[in-house]
Amino acid sequence: MLRQYELVERVMSYAPDADEAMLNRAYVYTVQKHGTQTRASGDPYFSHPVEVAGLMTELKLDQETIITALLHDTVEDTLATTEEIERLFGADVAKLVDGVTKLSKIEAMTEKERAAENLRKFLLAMSEDLRVLLVKLADRLHNMRTLHYIKSEDKRRRIARETMDIYAPLAERVGMYEYMREMQLLAFEQLEPEAYATITGRLAQIRSSEGGQVDAIALSIKQALAEAGLRVEVSGREKHPYSIWKKMAERHVTFEQITDIMAFRVLTDSVADCYKALGVLHTTWQMIPGRFKDYISTPKSNGYRSLHTSLIFENSMRMEVQVRTHEMHNTNEFGLAAHWAYKQGGTPDGQVGWLRDLIEIVDASHDAEELLEHTKLAIYQDRIFAFTPKGALHQLPKGSTPVDFAYSVHSDLGNFAVGAKINGRHMPLRTPLANGDVVEIIKSRKASPQLSWLGFVVTGKARAAIRRAVRAKERQEIAAIGRQLFDQIVGHLPSKIGKKAVRDAIKRLGLASEEELMVAIGTAKLDDRQVMEALIPGSAAGLAEPEQWSGQERAISIRGLTPGVGVQLAECCHPVPGDRIVGIRQPDKGVEVHSIDCMTLASGTDSDWLDLSWGERTTGAVGRLRMVLYNRPGTLAEATGIFAGNRANIVSLEMTQRDELFGGYEVDLEVSDLAHLTRIVSALRASDAVAQAERI
Repeated sequence: MLRQYELVERVMSYAPDADEAMLNRAYVYTVQKHGTQTRASGDPYFSHPVEVAGLMTELKLDQETIITALLHDTVEDTLATTEEIERLFGADVAKLVDGVTKLSKIEAMTEKERAAENLRKFLLAMSEDLRVLLVKLADRLHNMRTLHYIKSEDKRRRIARETMDIYAPLAERVGMYEYMREMQLLAFEQLEPEAYATITGRLAQIRSSEGGQVDAIALSIKQALAEAGLRVEVSGREKHPYSIWKKMAERHVTFEQITDIMAFRVLTDSVADCYKALGVLHTTWQMIPGRFKDYISTPKSNGYRSLHTSLIFENSMRMEVQVRTHEMHNTNEFGLAAHWAYKQGGTPDGQVGWLRDLIEIVDASHDAEELLEHTKLAIYQDRIFAFTPKGALHQLPKGSTPVDFAYSVHSDLGNFAVGAKINGRHMPLRTPLANGDVVEIIKSRKASPQLSWLGFVVTGKARAAIRRAVRAKERQEIAAIGRQLFDQIVGHLPSKIGKKAVRDAIKRLGLASEEELMVAIGTAKLDDRQVMEALIPGSAAGLAEPEQWSGQERAISIRGLTPGVGVQLAECCHPVPGDRIVGIRQPDKGVEVHSIDCMTLASGTDSDWLDLSWGERTTGAVGRLRMVLYNRPGTLAEATGIFAGNRANIVSLEMTQRDELFGGYEVDLEVSDLAHLTRIVSALRASDAVAQAERI
């Protein structure tokens, strides 16, 4: 553990203007507050914040970050308060400590909800000042180094899984590869102990049997580059055990089949020397096609810059080589932290682009499952590069589609997208993008995100934005139904009411707004009597019993509402415009629309029934038909020709039975109304290819 004077000397060595007295005061404060507390290892608890502060000095961070590291557990684990920290160490330190402070466990929450809420508050604090993340990563790294002292295997595995899923990818996204690699290695040891032992054992065998082979190859690379007049540093190492295991799992290969176990790094003085060194390497040894990546001309989103190539050395040995400048290397290993050597009065800017995307996801996420799912999608690597028509570069996860691309450019572009051109050709919105694609999004102000997009988008930002837009539209449409019901309820009141009566009713019901009142009526959270009583107390007293009375006098129009959003067209009867329809209204759900003769209605339900109408000029729905065709060549083609001749689009077609004489099919068709569907059934029945046709 670092002694007090050692920690202060470290800070003063790179920040001579730092407040030595405050650093000393912070060290003493954390020792006093944690007192006799001990860690699972038996060490005094204050050794942990001191070691975290030591990690921050290795990154040469400012004194506020060092003090935050020293104090980061005091508010949660001791009697210290945020107000006391602000009084002793200033508002900035208090804010940073508050951002890093781990939340108390909330027993009522599930494990996922607890993890999601911790992550939500952590990301929001991090967005204000990225130093919160740096301290948190150092905190997690030191905890992982001492994880083996925890006796409970379940707890060790839970912490390791959280580290692998959240903190290692976050370290990668800010370019702190040293932290990422060590976290992954320590988590890997806990999560896959057998695989860890096997791979590290095999690496040790290779090291002992091959002696100084890594050093010999590094020397060969350096000599080849020196002969070309380049001054370089070359170092070699075996690949990270976790990255070897990941490659084995992804490619379904054994340890022996992995050929690039060794990796070498070449450090040069300039960017020009990087490309010159690459040329020498490729002319001296054979390059493996498809394994070259240029992260200097197109850096990763975390600022990582380097040239990557794979070569075949003597004896057909494969090796990976990374070429970069010294400056790039410093930034690559410690990422954004490398930019933040102590600056008088300087404050790091946490609002980097990917972080803004994360905050959008936090704001849009509906529950714990969504937040964890979207955040993991947003922080994992494996990315492609795609361009706008004007040449702006966007990095996206592999498998991204034009919809993901549109949302990465701007949320509005995604919301109004109706089509896409990829490299000048019109392509479906679900088309996966490839590296280097030029993507042009076609938009329309009348368009809106489709729920079906969730089936193919891959970015957390796109999924969150689509769900937010669909939820907003659903709320808007349910409120429209509620408004029509409200108008009918008001008609039963003994006297007319004004806006003040509505405002008073909203207060009596404990709601926040008029829209919330309409949504509550539309989703049956409030019945007619409750609304009447809230508007004019005592007005519902003389009415008949609830089961004998309905406040609805005229049908509610569903014209303009979107099937699948504000209303759900029932799967059991597939109503189409022209059918006599009713709605089933259940609490916290939208209105489910059934045809009046649907057998589901006859089964009896405790839900509210609504008298519905399609409204004037409403067109478009999906009708379902059952047809039996003669089992001979061309009958199905004749049936589909009837659909085409009647301008009906097939949504789905399924064969339900087949024997020597007949084939049975169920088909869903997009039709304009009941008359359209009836014409199609009549045309099928008139065909020699069709034995039977009916609507179901």
